[in-house]
Parts: sequence; C-alpha cells; structure tokens
Amino acid sequence: MPSRESYEVQKGEKSLVQKAKQEANQQDILAAALGMRISGPQKPPATIWQPLKLFAYSQLTSLVRKATLKDSSLPHKYEKVHNFKVHTFRGPHWCEYCANFMWGLKAQGVKCADCGLNVHKQCSTMVPRNCVPDLKHVKKVYSCELTTLVKAHNTKRPMVVDMCIQEIESRGLKSEGLYRMSGFSDSVEDVKSAFDRDGEMTDISANAYEDINIITGALKLYLRDLPIPVISYDAYPRFIEVAKLEDPEKQQEAFREALELLPAAHSETLRYLMVHLKRVTLNEKDNLMNAENLGIVFGPTLLRAPNLDAMTALNDIRYQRQVVEFLIKNEDTLF
Repeated sequence: MPSRESYEVQKGEKSLVQKAKQEANQQDILAAALGMRISGPQKPPATIWQPLKLFAYSQLTSLVRKATLKDSSLPHKYEKVHNFKVHTFRGPHWCEYCANFMWGLKAQGVKCADCGLNVHKQCSTMVPRNCVPDLKHVKKVYSCELTTLVKAHNTKRPMVVDMCIQEIESRGLKSEGLYRMSGFSDSVEDVKSAFDRDGEMTDISANAYEDINIITGALKLYLRDLPIPVISYDAYPRFIEVAKLEDPEKQQEAFREALELLPAAHSETLRYLMVHLKRVTLNEKDNLMNAENLGIVFGPTLLRAPNLDAMTALNDIRYQRQVVEFLIKNEDTLF
C-alpha cells in the first residue's frame, strides 16, 4: 500500500502537469489572438512569452470593449456622449475602439473623464454616444452634469431631486413661503457636503434638519450648480420664443415641441419637478405660493441664458418666469 508521502508527491506532480497543460492551452489561445503560429519546439521561451501575453491580453480587451461599444449603439433612454480629454498614458496602451497601438511619448490619445474609455483622438469622433459613467470617476453629486450623475447611479433622476422632494412633500407642503424663504446658508452647505460625501445615505430627515427651508435651499442650490441647466442651453432660445407667443393653443403645442429638445434625463427631472410644484400650488392657502410666485423663484434656476449680454439676459427674466409658470399650470397635459 503506497505511503502518504508518495501519495502527496504523486498529487503534486499531477497538479503540475495539469498546470503545464493549462498554460500551454492558454499560450495557444493567445497566440491565435495574435495571429501567430507557434507549436512544438518553436514555442517562445518564458523571457519573451510574458510581453507577448500582456500584448495579447490588451488586444483581446480592446476587441471585447469595441464589440461592446458597437452592440450598445442601440438607442438608449438616457444617451450620453463621452467626456474626452487629451491624456498622456504611462506604458504601452491600445485604443479601445480600433484596438491599434497608441504611439507617442505624450498626449497619445484621449480618455473619457466619466467612464475611463481610452481611444485615439481620431477614433473619439466614431465612438457611439453610450458613455456609462463609473462611480470611481464621478466623485461629486453637486456640480456634476445631470445625465452623468443619473447614469453613474443608475437612477431615473438625480438623487438630490428625489430625496429633497420626498422630504418636502412629507412635511413641508403647508409651510408658509415654501421655496421663497431661505434656510440658514451654512446648513444648506452642510446638506450639499453630505450628498457629495454620502450620496443616497444622506440623512435629511427632520431629526437632522428641522427647518424645511434648509431642504428647499439644498434643492435650489443643486439646480443652480448644474453645469448644464435642467432646461439646457441648446433648448433655451426655443423656450424663450415660445413664452413670447400670445395664442394659448399655439403656445401649448410649441411648448410640447420645445420639451422634445431636452435630453431625456433633463426632461424626466423637469417633469418630476413640475408635478411637485403643482402640488405646492394646491396648498396655496397655507403656503401662499402660487404658480406665478414659483415661476419667479425657479425661472432663473431652471433656465440660464447661454452667453448672452447683460441687457438681453435681464430682459429674459420675465420670460423665464412665464415658462416655469406655464409648465406648472399645464404639467398634466405637457408631459
């Protein structure tokens, strides 16, 4: 009967043989990926195999990423373009779109600041608009582009909007001067810092912030801090034009068309906000806030003039108010 020691030796030898076979199969697969034919005595020594293996892995990764990019080119509800910036890569890098080497010592290509995709500058124009932001790149909640935030957290709307509105509707709809009254600025900044730090785990309950005006202030600050307003810069001129129309029927249809110009995440956020503000107006007896008053508060927050001179921007203020007032009054038919 074989001893325990001999059994262990046989077991060890067997595992070494299996490992060697596994590595041989792996080499064959990677060689095929490289388009090489290496077999028998012609197999490369370990000193040159390791660089070849690293190269092959990078090629396979690039090809898989490219295939994913093409498969994901189907229409998405929340479409987002990549936020490419010129980047200097350390060590060898391959384009994740075309799978070719990125030559040069510096500024070899571009990298998406939101999802980390690395591509040639010339390839960046061909990459589908399907950026899926990674939370390790998206470090803030406030001042983060709206579509970037919702895609990074896989939500329909920004968490700040959802959580603040839910808290306001649970205990603040009858509060006098809701949204007109300002909360203590230091406390509003505390809420902002908490969202940036803790995200969805942020506590904005009455135990943490008894004054509901702090929560309304935090929501308004979030909307003001957006790099692209809820009613985007591209759509802004159209909304102002529609506000100037005098025929109510034409205005209704024109607003419906203008809303289609908004990115999907912006449109959904605006819809949710208008439904909420309509509920605020239903409590006007207590909170003294009607659609006109809310339009004054939210007009300059939701619509910001894109690079207009001071006089034009000043003249637009009343139309900004009218846009928000109309959206609140007609939210049930517009969205």
